[in-house]
Amino acid sequence: MKSFMKSFMKSFMKKINQALYIILMCNVLVSTTTQAWADETLDDCLLRTLKSAEKNITVEQIRERCANINKPVIAKKGLISKRLFAESKTAFDPYVLTPHKMNYMLPISITDTINKSAYAEFSDWSEHLEESEAKFQISLKVPLNYNSMFIEGDGLYVGFTLQSWWQIYSDNISKPFRETNYQPELFYIAPLDWHPAGGNTGFMLGIEHQSNGRSQFLSRSWNRAYLNFLFEKENFALSFKPWFRLPEDDKEFPLSSEGDDNPDIEDYMGHFELGMAYKWRDYEFSFKGRENFATQRGGMELGVTFPLWGKLRGYMQYSNGYGDSLIDYNHNQQRFGLGIALSNVL
Repeated sequence: MKSFMKSFMKSFMKKINQALYIILMCNVLVSTTTQAWADETLDDCLLRTLKSAEKNITVEQIRERCANINKPVIAKKGLISKRLFAESKTAFDPYVLTPHKMNYMLPISITDTINKSAYAEFSDWSEHLEESEAKFQISLKVPLNYNSMFIEGDGLYVGFTLQSWWQIYSDNISKPFRETNYQPELFYIAPLDWHPAGGNTGFMLGIEHQSNGRSQFLSRSWNRAYLNFLFEKENFALSFKPWFRLPEDDKEFPLSSEGDDNPDIEDYMGHFELGMAYKWRDYEFSFKGRENFATQRGGMELGVTFPLWGKLRGYMQYSNGYGDSLIDYNHNQQRFGLGIALSNVL
């Protein structure tokens, strides 16, 4: 155990140092970009505008054109910016819980092939698993900084996401929670002064742990450091999240509580996640995809939220591939769910 913790902490601190270096370099980049905007003075702008001005232009109109010469041009707020701005108003309100990822409840979630083989070593319990079950996700975050740290508008957060699959329709067993995944994380988010195609960009740096809290043959877990690039334009948002899995020691013997529970998880879960969201009228469409190009394995998830009544929204979810849950990381399946969304993707 001591050797594992020593190795883990060494890897953890190495990734922290790398993350801080990236943050520092991004800060330098933003500062350099902002300085470039200030290279042209007000007098330079007035002279340039006067030389190329139309004949009937007034002095006041020239002054208006150059009034904001030293101010960065900020594109129109998109889905991500609007959400972050709304959250900032209540971020430190003790009576408000801030969503992180999507929060939803699916009373019905149907798979075309339930993963019985993962439980087969223990008893005939797996034979009574139903392909219909309930699924829900709860995800919250807490800000750690009151003021900007490195870049104006940045933030440091602690997040926690819980996913659970509940065998509520199984009659021959005691309707157990088949699988529950816990995902705590620490992440930093900041905007960038880069506006391709008239949109806004930003990035996230984070470290996350994910496990199912089980032991021995049912135990699944891994630790990752990630960089998430964000882009938004009006009602469209995109994220590209590559990650690096923090290494773990091999197990000395199969029943050992120490060591890597799933050394081949990246073969199925991939090395990155691509996410997209689009809002059309009162509907929100989302996509998430993971891939390992070497093994040609991965998974995808499609979702759509729609109005029901009041603030309550319906939610449909379809997934295909590997990694619906940690216990299913190497199990290929299709799944369809229907329920309610407690919060949107964005």
